[in-house]
Amino acid sequence: MAGLDKRVASYEEALTGLSDDMTVLCGGFGLCGIPENLIAQIRRMGTRGLTVVSNNCGVDGFGLGILLEDRQIRKMISSYVGENALFEQQLLSGELEVDLTPQGTLAEKLRAGGAGIPAFYTATGFGTPVAEGKESRQFNGRDYILEEAISGDFALVKGWKADYYGNVIYRHTAQNFNPLVAMAGRITVVEVEEIVAPGELDPAHIHTPGIYVDRLIQGRFEKRIEKRTLKGA
Repeated sequence: MAGLDKRVASYEEALTGLSDDMTVLCGGFGLCGIPENLIAQIRRMGTRGLTVVSNNCGVDGFGLGILLEDRQIRKMISSYVGENALFEQQLLSGELEVDLTPQGTLAEKLRAGGAGIPAFYTATGFGTPVAEGKESRQFNGRDYILEEAISGDFALVKGWKADYYGNVIYRHTAQNFNPLVAMAGRITVVEVEEIVAPGELDPAHIHTPGIYVDRLIQGRFEKRIEKRTLKGA
């Protein structure tokens, strides 16, 4: 990787510097738009004690769920336990620390982290366990709680196309949390399906500008379906 060219040659190089006890931000929603190969690389590295920020934690045996199998995640900050039985089991047993956060609040925490805003007030969660231990204040007669922004040591992002400079386009709903995560990482690593030369992407279609991206790698993806329902004959 040299100058504005963000490409790296291997997943080992893509996650160079990731070590135990770091905070990792991970894009995706369910299994849609998850950086599955970067997650698999973390498993191969055996990195432990991680705090992972993601909407959910994959499913049993895929996505972030594989990191739960090897007890590599110490804490999850997420909004949904979802379809992952092991996640639920570790949560209920106290083995895994979990900070359940309303989905919109989680998105805004990441956006604020990327924008350099340390905290913000939101009405979401006031009067519920979400507000416990947090500062509250009234604005125009309505109660709000103070939520702190989130940033991370590494941000793992899944895109569709990118150019050498790290300008990224997401495909349809796979955009989800990825642009927010990309902004909030100290080191942002993006894996994509296709890398093209600078100038081949329409600037009006760019979702994440290359200024946010530190490393870029092209991968092959399984794109597993989280739930499949078949119509009867």
